[in-house]
Amino acid sequence: MPRIEDYAAIGNCESLALVCNNGSIDWLGLPRFDSAACFSALLGTNNHGRWLVAPIADAVRVTRCYRGDTMILETAFETETGAVCVVDFMTRRDGVSDVVRIVRGLRGRVAMHTELVVRFEFGSIVPWVSRRDDGRHEILAGPDRLLLDTGITLRGQDLKTVGEFEVSANHEIGFTLTWSPSYRLAPDPLRRSDALANVEAFWKNWSARHKADGEWSRAVRRSLLTLKALSHRETGGIVAAGTTSLPEKIGGKRNWDYRFCWLRDATFTLYALLEAGYIEEAKEWRRWLLRAVAGSPDDVQIMYGVAGERRLVEYEVAWLPGYENSAPVRVGNAAAGQVQLDVYGEVLDALYVARKAGLAPNAASWALECALVEQLETIWDKPDDGIWEVRGGRKHFTHSKVMAWVAFDRIVRSVEEFGLEGPVERWRSIRDTIHKQVCDKGFDPAQNSFVQSYDSKALDASLLLIAMVGFLPAYDRRIRGTLAAIEHGLLRDGFVLRYQTNAGADGLPPGEGVFLACSFWLADNYILQERYDEARELFERLLSLRNDVGLLAEEYDPSSKRQLGNFPQAFSHLALINTARNLANTGGPVHQRSARSRATAKGV
Repeated sequence: MPRIEDYAAIGNCESLALVCNNGSIDWLGLPRFDSAACFSALLGTNNHGRWLVAPIADAVRVTRCYRGDTMILETAFETETGAVCVVDFMTRRDGVSDVVRIVRGLRGRVAMHTELVVRFEFGSIVPWVSRRDDGRHEILAGPDRLLLDTGITLRGQDLKTVGEFEVSANHEIGFTLTWSPSYRLAPDPLRRSDALANVEAFWKNWSARHKADGEWSRAVRRSLLTLKALSHRETGGIVAAGTTSLPEKIGGKRNWDYRFCWLRDATFTLYALLEAGYIEEAKEWRRWLLRAVAGSPDDVQIMYGVAGERRLVEYEVAWLPGYENSAPVRVGNAAAGQVQLDVYGEVLDALYVARKAGLAPNAASWALECALVEQLETIWDKPDDGIWEVRGGRKHFTHSKVMAWVAFDRIVRSVEEFGLEGPVERWRSIRDTIHKQVCDKGFDPAQNSFVQSYDSKALDASLLLIAMVGFLPAYDRRIRGTLAAIEHGLLRDGFVLRYQTNAGADGLPPGEGVFLACSFWLADNYILQERYDEARELFERLLSLRNDVGLLAEEYDPSSKRQLGNFPQAFSHLALINTARNLANTGGPVHQRSARSRATAKGV
């Protein structure tokens, strides 16, 4: 089974495919990120759906890269008889998605083969396949239709579509797989050369807007491209990852569907986009955010669908064995129904950041913010499920209370700095009450550290955010003590665990990798404490965990030295972008976010 890092992503800002370095597309859902997959070999076997284009003989060398600053993947296969390059990309038309694969001969002659196994609905439905009058193969089941367009001869074999062909130097063979609804007229064939030129121009023009800053600008730009590939062109929503159920522990049960949009990511996303110069994308994200949380404030969820859908019903896909037998495979996410107080702080902070950045005011925004804070007034002192969406019962999580404080702090500052109207004295009083409670109940003097939840002894990487959001200054003795405790209790090979999973806090079997975003947060804390050499060293080590095309999953296993969790992961790339900015600029996101409230926190 390929490792997670053996995959690269291609996308069209509506959906995303994973292409293995062996030439097989093993994951693809159409037409949206969260659609049922037609290629599910990633979570099962080849018979659950995949599309292979590769040399028949074993390659003696395989290299790959993205074509410049684009999401066009180029994989070079060298064999005993020659070399070819497979160019993979996705594009879109009105109501239509296209996956294009172009095989180009580089030298000699290479015998190639293709195997297309389409299994709609996560590998469960074998479609009808027929040949149309225009020569294309039609692959049909229920509402889904795929059209395969190629110049080579194909045949059916064991419920697969297969073919062999040979490519010589300067020779080119193309394939286009087009999705459209089965009940509409079939779309016209795609002109591959025009599509390639248009897709390349789109990505290069988008990348050119990046305000490069610092020695890590290439790594930052690749992360920004990944975020763009995970964003929906029409709704503005950014999914947390392109996959479901890639495990946090091989063989374990910590397998979740991340093809949705988390409010937790809101402020990090805005900083990443704004600092890089992507103002329009930041506006689109804010518009998505406002639409998603519209309605009754007591119905705010922690995550939403790509277009702001609320019903993300979770179920298990029993016929898929899971990546390396890591079952169950889950579709949907029951955590959407959890109560997480931190989302109020994330939303209020994000909208405050947008206001500070000068994004045009939104008429509905302030009324929504006031309604959210009014709701938070009634629930901030209640237990919740916490940032990590634990399934072991609600607690008074320290991070949740800190983010409730952030919500009141940012709305107070919006009144103070922008002349907006509201009961600011009451909000200030609640802010101060929360602050005192967290310092009294969320801090353990015996450990000289803040703890995961009130009156507990457990540590949690989310405590790294206390200084980053400005709750206390980085030089406060309690922050220094917390950082030392995390260094002692949560580091594995220098990277950060979210928490000790064997402590029974999350209601799941123990074991997971180190969490990459949290490791970037540790570097951010080093920066705030002016431990620049340590921050730089950690950041460089984290960069070394990226795969050969610059992508990161959610987690990493230092023992087996492999990536874990859903892939590519927006949260990891957001953290990379912001930490790079923090290292390159004393006015980076962590300085901005922490400095805003430093005056109110100092001496408390």
